[in-house]
Amino acid sequence: MKWQTVRTTLTLPSELLEATDLAVSQGKAKSRNEFVAQALRHELAALHRAEIDAALAEMAQNPEYQAEVLKMEAEFATGSWEALQEDKTGEPSSPA
Repeated sequence: MKWQTVRTTLTLPSELLEATDLAVSQGKAKSRNEFVAQALRHELAALHRAEIDAALAEMAQNPEYQAEVLKMEAEFATGSWEALQEDKTGEPSSPA
């Protein structure tokens, strides 16, 4: 995917720039720009995953959500049981 680029200036600690240059010289990125862009994408993805995790944790503590999960679980219980009863040929077992 080709990204639209914008020129900007960053002020970085010298040790980060040195580590970036080392990574580039080792072939881990084609350039400083590519390395910084990869690092930013990685960090933004991690922040997005953290937001999703926080939302899921909040849902786990929500009594209304938990009640809805239990309701859906009960609705699917019959179908789940029937699926477990299929024999090795994949055919549904006959009712007992």
